[in-house]
Amino acid sequence: MASSSSAFLCFTFWALLISPAVSLTCSSQKFTKNEVFSNCLDLPSLSSYLHFSYDSSNTTLSIAFIATPPKSGGWIAWAINPTASGMAGSQSLVAYKNSTTDVPVVHTYDVSSYSSIVPKDLSFEVWEKTAESRSDGSLAIFAKIKVPADLAASGTINQVWQVGPGVGADGLLVKHDFATANLQSKGTLDLKNGQSSSSSGGDTRVKKKNIHGILNAVSWGILFPLGAMIARYIRTFDSADPAWFYLHVFCQISAYAIGVAGWGTGLKLGSESSGITYSGHRNIGIALFVLATVQVFVEFECNSFINYYICFLVCIKMKIFHKLLGDF
Repeated sequence: MASSSSAFLCFTFWALLISPAVSLTCSSQKFTKNEVFSNCLDLPSLSSYLHFSYDSSNTTLSIAFIATPPKSGGWIAWAINPTASGMAGSQSLVAYKNSTTDVPVVHTYDVSSYSSIVPKDLSFEVWEKTAESRSDGSLAIFAKIKVPADLAASGTINQVWQVGPGVGADGLLVKHDFATANLQSKGTLDLKNGQSSSSSGGDTRVKKKNIHGILNAVSWGILFPLGAMIARYIRTFDSADPAWFYLHVFCQISAYAIGVAGWGTGLKLGSESSGITYSGHRNIGIALFVLATVQVFVEFECNSFINYYICFLVCIKMKIFHKLLGDF
């Protein structure tokens, strides 16, 4: 009897754990006006869902997009990008609660770039735009869209979705987070087969950021300090001469080469992030690169036999600068 009770309790416990996960799927979601769509998708990021029907005879796409804003008063957005796979260039439907009436509203935004997100009519026809607030705190966007002829012919569209923390009094959207989930909220929607494939751009970007971090950690965090410590402390031992010098040069040159690679990956990431600037991080990177470049080339120039005698006084000053910079 006791074993039966224990089994029942275990079953009840696991059922309680499993049931929330089961309920959070698009197939279980209902709408207040009992709208019915041919397809629904659990989107792979931001706990978002898309219900849609596509009529190929008149290229009309009916959608219901559901997501939860990260904060009360936040916004949700679903967009089609006619020309690219990211947010820049997308034609977006944005829903949020009116700050005065607390009633959900839908507006269209032309996201021509990351620095220009303004309320504006879209490049294609949209009608029956509505929004509703749901009991779980999420918002839903409803709309019918006239799919552009070129996208209708291909049978696929680039979709982008996003959530943000708030809306300004002038209707300008407060910037969303740039976490992995936010950067991965894009993919391709197959209108004919009712399927969606996620973009791998977010994963690729995360890998690039990791490579950038590892290269710079090895260069500035390990090899450069190690080379400076060798020159400052190991050279005091007579038995280490001239091995300390070659170790010092090896560490510094290796650090500089790896640092250049890390700096290059940073420039690449920056060029792929139009409108996003980490000023402090960028300024520190530029300063380190300039100082390291001066440090390395001063030593190379002044160790040249010809240049040493032609520019004796200059090189003495440069060597002093090299030592002071290394001590710093």
